[in-house]
Amino acid sequence: MEINKAEIASAAAVAGHSPVAELMGAEVLVKCLQAEGVKYVWGYPGGAVLYIYDALYKQDSIQHVLVRHEQAAVHAADGYARATGEVGVALVTSGPGVTNAITGVATAYMDSIPMVIITGQVPTAAIGLDAFQECDTVGITRPIVKHNFLVKDVRDLASTIKKAFHIARTGRPGPVVVDIPKDVSFKKTPFAGYPDSITMRSYNPVRKGHGGQIRKALQLLLSAKRPYIYTGGGVILGNAVSELRQLVDLLNYPVTNTLMGLGAFPATDRRFLGMLGMHGTFEANNAMQNCDVLLAVGARFDDRVIGNPKHFAQVERKIIHVDIDPSSISKRVKVDVPIVGDVKDVLTELITMVRESPVRPDERALAAWWETIEGWRSRDCLRYDRDNTEVIKPQMVIETLWNMTKDVEAYITSDVGQHQMWAAQFYKFDQPRRWINSGGLGTMGVGIPYAMGIKLAKPEAEVYCVTGEGSVQMCIQELSTCLQYNTPIKILSLNNRYLGMVRQWQEIEYSGRYSHSYMDALPNFVKLAEAYGHVGLLVERPQDVEPALREARKLKDRTVFIDFRTDPTENVWPMVQAGKGITEMLLGSEDL
Repeated sequence: MEINKAEIASAAAVAGHSPVAELMGAEVLVKCLQAEGVKYVWGYPGGAVLYIYDALYKQDSIQHVLVRHEQAAVHAADGYARATGEVGVALVTSGPGVTNAITGVATAYMDSIPMVIITGQVPTAAIGLDAFQECDTVGITRPIVKHNFLVKDVRDLASTIKKAFHIARTGRPGPVVVDIPKDVSFKKTPFAGYPDSITMRSYNPVRKGHGGQIRKALQLLLSAKRPYIYTGGGVILGNAVSELRQLVDLLNYPVTNTLMGLGAFPATDRRFLGMLGMHGTFEANNAMQNCDVLLAVGARFDDRVIGNPKHFAQVERKIIHVDIDPSSISKRVKVDVPIVGDVKDVLTELITMVRESPVRPDERALAAWWETIEGWRSRDCLRYDRDNTEVIKPQMVIETLWNMTKDVEAYITSDVGQHQMWAAQFYKFDQPRRWINSGGLGTMGVGIPYAMGIKLAKPEAEVYCVTGEGSVQMCIQELSTCLQYNTPIKILSLNNRYLGMVRQWQEIEYSGRYSHSYMDALPNFVKLAEAYGHVGLLVERPQDVEPALREARKLKDRTVFIDFRTDPTENVWPMVQAGKGITEMLLGSEDL
């Protein structure tokens, strides 16, 4: 399918017309993806996209990964995007192909992940006539995408793909759906090349923050007695990690990350107070509530972070909010200094101002603030029974994994539930893009597909999926994909025989009425892993945890599923109950 310039010129000379190749829409699409530097496409074929699959077959620069379910295609592309910062690409057919992909699209949308999802559609003449495998893709996806397109004319295809990638990766990133009817994929059009640039009158995200607002922020930060820096996933997505660390080094202020922001600031640094929010640390939440100046960067004050907004508003503080998305500012919490702009650019300008300012933070006040924080930290809110030799504590599994992998390039994915929170609390992420999980939508089943996508992107890295026996079964069919495409990931299932987070809420909020949260008919995961061609290990004793992890790490070229039988009664502490404020925390069962 690759046609060099000499061949085009020769063909044009014979035909007696200008050297513009005429290509099918499917061929144009593949050319566009190649021009964007796309290396991998995750997908599943069907009637509406067969011309596209035929065009992919005729080239070898893009590797297509055949998943076993369309949801996993989008999740895998999502995981790839989170780990690399590049745009993830998925391809699904019309009708059920689209509807199966919806959960993956919504997951990416909630966490602002740059993606392009290409969907097949019935021929344009059949749209709206209830054709076989037809659904209103544009209508269905509209609430869960940054933008979507229905391409009705093959001549618009190249410019549409250019727009899709531009929208996905700029401003606040997000997924973009491009719906391509079957006739558009086989009709031919002159193709003079992929556009070098695109202009969209209605889409011009602001990058540079307002200088006056940044100066106001500077004055507040330097005059603060109890300052706090609160960062979210936007710092990682905006590649502003270096700038954040420079700012903290200049000011020596305490820092917290959201679940999505872990790794933006080193977890092993003493100035890091841990994750904040519903399952955040005692010190992180108390500092959030009691600071007098709060710098929020790339975060959105969501319900899992600040709890009850009325409780949060009880303490007077000055809030500076930096975000690329103006709609996120003052959405849940009124702020004093809003700064709309790219977080990297804004932090760079703020750092310059701090360095040039003759004013320095009040060292005496800052020392007193740190003394208060150390008092909160001394509560050791993440304590658990480390001496238990009878049953595996899930926290111990995560701590053991961290101790073994802290000095190597390791990526940790998770599904959603108690295991996700334990991984966030006990694995000390020092680098960005190493913690890959579903935050906003809280999607079970993402762990294995995320890990597959990352392993293709980072073949030399160690990739671990921390999951539970409930979550893992939602996309467990992708063990087949792992075998076919040789993505040797390690799966750590913290198997407590419950839907653990549901059980915890039922214990605390519903008087121990465990309605449908116990797993009565679990498979033999070791045999299941072996049936898929992988290695399965069963671990039932605490003393066997470290040897099992060492064995898994030795098997570098094999996918290993470790079924850890963990304490079914263990809860995630601290915990802020729904409707409570972030300092109204339960630190253990003794607080019930």
